[in-house]
Amino acid sequence: MGRFIQLHLLTAYPPANLNRDDQGSPKTARMGGYDRLRVSSQCLKRTWRSSDLFSEAMIGRKGQRTKLFGLKTYKDMISIGISHENAVDWATGIAGVFGKSRKVLVDSDLKKILTDEKKKQEFESKLRKRWTSRSCEGFAFNSLAIEELNKMEGVEIEQLAFITQEEQEAITKLIETVAKRGNSPEQSELDILRDKTSSVDVALWGRMLADSPKNNIEAACQVAHAISVHPVVIEDDYFTAVDDLNNGLEDMGAAHIGETRFAAGLFYSYICINRELLIKNLDGNEELANKAIRALTEAAVKVAPEGKQNSFASRAYASYVLAERGNQQPRSLSIAYLKPIGKENQDFIADSITAIIKQKDSFDKVYGACADTRCELNVPKEQGTLSELLDFVGQ
Repeated sequence: MGRFIQLHLLTAYPPANLNRDDQGSPKTARMGGYDRLRVSSQCLKRTWRSSDLFSEAMIGRKGQRTKLFGLKTYKDMISIGISHENAVDWATGIAGVFGKSRKVLVDSDLKKILTDEKKKQEFESKLRKRWTSRSCEGFAFNSLAIEELNKMEGVEIEQLAFITQEEQEAITKLIETVAKRGNSPEQSELDILRDKTSSVDVALWGRMLADSPKNNIEAACQVAHAISVHPVVIEDDYFTAVDDLNNGLEDMGAAHIGETRFAAGLFYSYICINRELLIKNLDGNEELANKAIRALTEAAVKVAPEGKQNSFASRAYASYVLAERGNQQPRSLSIAYLKPIGKENQDFIADSITAIIKQKDSFDKVYGACADTRCELNVPKEQGTLSELLDFVGQ
């Protein structure tokens, strides 16, 4: 069966800007003395987790990663007739289970703002804009006093938290209970955190709760930053847009001028899944673990990051996939491209496949077999099929 499943992918993208840095330029990394294109692991995990392919395969089996769950809880309470004051208080307590609440100004600090007309107007404007944009239909935050808007800050937590399906269901039941009872949740009722789950994304990528480490979930899947197997030069695309209603009699110029950065690349991606840990995280549900691994593998092979897709349509499938299964200590094969595929190479994909196979064989020769069984999907040679690959990883 094998404890670890490792996936090595080669995917070629045409001109694109899949994953941008803070300047809007494609992300890069320096490897082997050369600049390479890079797609961050965070981008890849978000891409696969939120894809239609993964979501449809895992329908009803995904958690929510959010800072706004307290706001959702508040809205649910309001919708069944709980008063605003109670909903704020109770939702803040429930949200606090998953992390520290956003800071609410204490009375002394709020009083200082209220006595300064300019500060009061600025603070009130900020709060009204924030909460009106997040209000539930039929409930206007712009009718609330500034003190109440200030209290609303507490229904959000400061950092993203993964909330499992079981925890969401427990909160739904708790809302119904307090609505019938008419008073706040008991402390024992707020014990809703779980360290086992049926939410496959939480089981795969884990979560950390600083205030409740016993309910942390260790990630069963590790994803490397994807890097191009060759050096790269970032290029600039200067573009203009024409106004359809401009007849050109007075102004022949463009209505808009812009610039965007892009590059093309063949990427090596690496994924390592601890199947035993995944089953443990899913409370022993082996069937669900296999289904999750299949869905993740298909998403990794087929789904491209969303960055600038409307501008570049840089959709791509993997051209080569090597899947490995076994109990051996995992290892990446990125070292195959420490010396980049360069100008002397006539066929980037063929030479990149040759390099990764050679590296795999070299590790096997020196360390012994690094996997018990393997499965390949090689598009250029028309070898292997996606269904065979999915059957290999999902059993």
